[in-house]
Amino acid sequence: MTPRNDTTNALSRETLPKKRPNFLIILADDLGFSDIGPFGSEIRTPNLDELAKSSLRFTDFHAAAACSPSRAMLMTGTDHHIAGLGNLIEWTNQSGQNDPSGKMSTAPQRGMPGYEGYLNSRVVALPELLHDSGYFTCMAGKWHLGLKPEHGPQARGFEKSFAHLPACSNHYGFEPQLERERGDCIPEFMTMSYIALHTEDGEYVKQLPENWYSSNGYGDKMLQYLQEWKSSNDEKKSEEEGEQGRPFFAYLPFTAPHWPLQAPREYINHYAGVYDSGPDILRSQRLQRLKDLGLIPADVEPHPVIAPEVAEWPFLSAHERANSSKAMEVYAAMIECIDANVGKCISYLNSIGELNNTFIAFLSDNGAEGAAYEAYPIVRGSMLTHLQKYYNNSIGNLGNADSFIWYGPRWAQAATAPSRLYKAYTTEGGVRVPFLAKWPGNALREREGSVHHGFATIMDIAPTVLEMAGVVHPAPSYRGRHIVPMRGKSMIPFISSSSPSIHEVDFVEGWETCGRAALRRGDWKIVFVPKPKGPERWQLYNLRVDLGEVHDLAEQEPEYMKVLLRSWEQYVVETGVVPLAPELGEWVEAAEGQMEENMWIEYEYWKEGARDKPEKFFKTPPRFERGVGGVVGR
Repeated sequence: MTPRNDTTNALSRETLPKKRPNFLIILADDLGFSDIGPFGSEIRTPNLDELAKSSLRFTDFHAAAACSPSRAMLMTGTDHHIAGLGNLIEWTNQSGQNDPSGKMSTAPQRGMPGYEGYLNSRVVALPELLHDSGYFTCMAGKWHLGLKPEHGPQARGFEKSFAHLPACSNHYGFEPQLERERGDCIPEFMTMSYIALHTEDGEYVKQLPENWYSSNGYGDKMLQYLQEWKSSNDEKKSEEEGEQGRPFFAYLPFTAPHWPLQAPREYINHYAGVYDSGPDILRSQRLQRLKDLGLIPADVEPHPVIAPEVAEWPFLSAHERANSSKAMEVYAAMIECIDANVGKCISYLNSIGELNNTFIAFLSDNGAEGAAYEAYPIVRGSMLTHLQKYYNNSIGNLGNADSFIWYGPRWAQAATAPSRLYKAYTTEGGVRVPFLAKWPGNALREREGSVHHGFATIMDIAPTVLEMAGVVHPAPSYRGRHIVPMRGKSMIPFISSSSPSIHEVDFVEGWETCGRAALRRGDWKIVFVPKPKGPERWQLYNLRVDLGEVHDLAEQEPEYMKVLLRSWEQYVVETGVVPLAPELGEWVEAAEGQMEENMWIEYEYWKEGARDKPEKFFKTPPRFERGVGGVVGR
């Protein structure tokens, strides 16, 4: 990939450094809209606070409603149904696991185009294009875009990578020693959060480092990669690379603060007693700070909390309150630890004189995780029995390696307020995320530290990066295969003030994840939420006056409803959505060429027996054993 002439870049020479910029993209996992200081949080995030002073904060920025779909959109600039992550592969493989009603079947999606569970061949990944263009590309953290070696980060353009492959795992790499002679096994719910499976540069990691904790491990590894980049550039800059040497593209996707909630004690101690008043008080405090910061309207009407499966704070026992507030303390500690590791990288870039030449973005992959898993039938039995036997969830031990907890829907809705619901829902609480970005040079000029209320999406990051790097997306072909163009829009015309917004006034954007759906056209949005959390019909909202999605206008505004439903039908056609409910479109029959059941999925490394017969699951089979500190292989 040849860099295009930098005179085509919309940012002028006066606002950008003359050399090509570096990029550092930082992604948190399940972090809520108001969970960091620049967005109203009480959690200690001094490094992000400082970064925000030279950044632009976005209040109407959107991801997908779940993690791997968002990562697919970030890496490709197009819709996740096109890129291969039409749904969470874990959901698609284990039908109904995350559906509280237990009714929704994902069978129609299995093996369909766009639901491969990895970045497919129809897209080209951002690091592929940047690496072709001469960039040093590296990542440290959660991949979740393919489990097989041929689908890992090293196959999609990352020169250096330390990648967490599955959706989640114990942050310390802890695994209990099961009494298998008594028939003990991993409960179904935990199978995909049990093994801290990592690769480094495409090779399975045999042993995680001593004293491993995920956020510290990824921060340290990223710092190592940046130091290696600096050393290599120092050696080569006088040779063929020229005066600058190679610029870098660095991707730092944390697995925190995804459950299980765990954090180093040094951070947990900072929050002793902070949350003893409960989630409703926290929600009220966060809302007020958001108003004070000008991030939401002063007269906003927040959506009422929806959490019938969890008792309200006044009705909890003293012991239940103590456990719940401690869980929130651990969650806050996880975010502070993320901030500390972001600080490591930013401080290093500043020390070597590269901070001013680096585009830095920080965002979350979806809204806060609000599932009350203890209310799920799949969790109530064997899962809770397993936790009682093999984990220590006493209050004093919460946050340690051998604890396993989540914090539930009421704390999550303190973070997503004023929006409705949370992760996995296509309401604003599930898809509206914090986003701040620092541009290199003097690109922001007098707008440093300011707030932008215009619409943008995670798909806009890839075209923005490519334009800044001077790289043209190669659609319709890349290396001999057909690829789709990006659906996102470059932010550069807006940043350079040549356009008043990133997207046109009547833009159209759709969402669908796990059978929940939405489509937005300008200020108007339709939402489909199945029972029990929604009415299982399309609802209509005007977000300009109803940010909380409180007042359904479907009956009052039937013409708007018709227009948006037609746009929804077009979105389904364009992206290949396979509907899981009749209201979202026709059920799809098995198509010619659809993979056979149980043949389409990535290897199921979490299944019983995978470690005993790895040749069934791994292309280059390591032999995994359980050891202190995580997964061991030889």
